[in-house]
Amino acid sequence: MNDSKQPKAEASLTRRSFLKTTSTAVTGGALLSTLPVERFALGASPGDTLRVALVGCGGRGREAAVQALSTAGDLKLVAVADAFQNNLEGGLKSIQHELRERPERLALTEETKFVGLDAYKKAIAMADVVVIATPPGFRPIHFEEAVRQGKHIFMEKPVAVDGPGVRRVLAAAEEAKKKNLKVGVGLQRRHQLGYLETVQRLQDGAIGDLIALRVYWNGGPVGPKARRADLEKSMGRPPTEMEYQVRNWYMFNWLCGDHIVEQHIHNLDVANWVLGGYPLRAWGMGGRAYQKGPDSGEIFDHHAVQYEYANGIRVFSECRQIPSCWGSVSEHVHGTKGTCDVGLYTIRGANAWKYRGGGKNPYQQEHDDLFDAIRNDKPYNEASRGATSSLTVIRGSMCTYSGKEISWDEAMKSQIDLMPSEFTWEAMPKVLPDANGLYSYAIPGKTVAV
Repeated sequence: MNDSKQPKAEASLTRRSFLKTTSTAVTGGALLSTLPVERFALGASPGDTLRVALVGCGGRGREAAVQALSTAGDLKLVAVADAFQNNLEGGLKSIQHELRERPERLALTEETKFVGLDAYKKAIAMADVVVIATPPGFRPIHFEEAVRQGKHIFMEKPVAVDGPGVRRVLAAAEEAKKKNLKVGVGLQRRHQLGYLETVQRLQDGAIGDLIALRVYWNGGPVGPKARRADLEKSMGRPPTEMEYQVRNWYMFNWLCGDHIVEQHIHNLDVANWVLGGYPLRAWGMGGRAYQKGPDSGEIFDHHAVQYEYANGIRVFSECRQIPSCWGSVSEHVHGTKGTCDVGLYTIRGANAWKYRGGGKNPYQQEHDDLFDAIRNDKPYNEASRGATSSLTVIRGSMCTYSGKEISWDEAMKSQIDLMPSEFTWEAMPKVLPDANGLYSYAIPGKTVAV
């Protein structure tokens, strides 16, 4: 799975129009010139030992590392990095347990375990392949560094949380192509056999002309990830504001992007895939009905967005993190000759069909595909596509926060940079609590989002 194998309908929009649309914005970031060609990846022979580094040892990072180390061929985990010592230790314990029958794949020493906000640079330097599973806000700078050092990369989704971050990823993605680096992005539905067959049938006309899509990620709360009082108790002192926000990363937009960005990207990536492009217009609404109190940060707990694509088709999008409500994580397509429940691999109508072919765990398959491309020097770069879907969901939050209609160009060219000016534990994030410990959040009709 890579850009070269995307459906034919996607080519004209995402390869030519998308790159043409974003070229000015990318150049404006002046980023390509800051990524010198230090190393070109020439590919690894199938028998080579590949050295793997993990950056971000939380739950998803632990799983991704095990999946990377479960691919075919000789591999060794040679370095790990995390902002926090206890995360690193917990992650390693989990990885060691999962690989207990393959201990030869772990080649770590105390000198190759790195802790801190700059630990990623040291771990990346030791590897051939880097797994990036830090909170989303860090991914543009971690991806840039891995590309600068000439490493193959797997990074989780979303790849950014704001327009400037998307532009950084696009610039680094072009540099990765020049260096022949292979890049995977954790949108695993693109590697799932049932999804692949279902989407292909939709694009081949199984339900006629497409009319509309509905996509959902409605469920319960994921955060807070940490509470200030608990951190103070465990640390024996009050955490700095940076320590607190990074620990409680899901509740702050500069780290998470809001749950429409962090979770709902999966469903809207499917919409982009089915329709062969990205939405040109979007508008929506959202707010906070459940999340309250200091540890709830600034994110919304519900969003509803309508997206309009170049062919006039509308995608109706909902995501919610409120307990005891109707839940659904799914994608549905309506056509002139039938309907499709994409995640159930089911088509109803004149060409009724259901996929029954099984297939490998898609989280494992995406790593198998990436490492096969590395070992056999196949074209493989999912970064631009990951950036497209990331901007799709970022634009959704821009719409719900502002209450305004926002175009693709406006979102891409946005100068609102959510990231702090420096990354140290003493530095201050841009969003700070008031005297009561509460954080301000977006007010539709008043908030400026682009």
